[in-house]
Amino acid sequence: MKAVVLAGGYATRMWPITKDRPKMLLPIGDGTVIDIIFEELEDDDRIEEVYVSTNEAFADDFEAFLDDSPYEKPTVSVEETVAEDEKFGVVGALAQLIDREEVADDLVVVAGDNLLSFEVSEFVDFFDAKGTPSLAAYDVGSRERAKSYGLVQLDGDRVVDFQEKPDDPQSTLVSIACYAFPAETLPDFETYLESGNNPDEPGWFMQWLQDRGDVNAFTFDGAWYDIGTPESYLEAVSWHLDGETYVHDEATLENVDLGENVHVMAGAEVTDSELHRSVVFSDAVIRDSDLRSTIVDEHARVENIELSSALVGAHSQLG
Repeated sequence: MKAVVLAGGYATRMWPITKDRPKMLLPIGDGTVIDIIFEELEDDDRIEEVYVSTNEAFADDFEAFLDDSPYEKPTVSVEETVAEDEKFGVVGALAQLIDREEVADDLVVVAGDNLLSFEVSEFVDFFDAKGTPSLAAYDVGSRERAKSYGLVQLDGDRVVDFQEKPDDPQSTLVSIACYAFPAETLPDFETYLESGNNPDEPGWFMQWLQDRGDVNAFTFDGAWYDIGTPESYLEAVSWHLDGETYVHDEATLENVDLGENVHVMAGAEVTDSELHRSVVFSDAVIRDSDLRSTIVDEHARVENIELSSALVGAHSQLG
């Protein structure tokens, strides 16, 4: 069995903090968003190789990250794009990767910007038992939020209807970016694309498969965070920290009031300030300030100011 970790997005909604770094490498606790997925795939003996599907702009970032990591399975597989408007779409990128890497085994696909409360091995267990194309599904609890995702309707575990981003969702159970495909279905990617179908959202492809055969859904409770905005990143950090703070040993804090869910990285200096539900990147300087639900990028300088729901770019100076 092979695995693909999707890491090709440009995360324009999170600029400037993702202008020059992949959002999958944003810190969560003592690791990164993508570390959690890599660790689980590394521990599952059924998965022999892991392909990190990314773009040319971020390929070097992932190569450097993996060179410094303990992981043995992942390798970088590069899409030939350097900008958002050149992307092939997720289905198109997967079809390219399958061809480029000559994948002929069962395939698990996980988005590298997802924070999941279940272990990927549980999903693989489900897929092994069903032997059909499979997806993971989560109840987002809001019909308004469900409009942004692929909506699934089930009969037991079997998907009986699939609607991609419906205007009027009839339920709140949505497909998340975690899929598995038996080896014999991999040629279907090319068939689907050659028929002129949508190359972007995987939900359209899953709907196409569901119209032609069984597709099953692994449902789970707990938490799921699709990290695509500053707010969703802060939500993921808060869930992971669970009310605690994470301050790197090489950060300097003097006379600081730390609230819940605060992450301060190495080299940061914070003095005479108050922080709540915020992330401070390495080598940032914060003085005499009050930050709430704010992200301060590396080498930024913030002085004598109150910020709420703010995004401070690298090397910026505010105050």
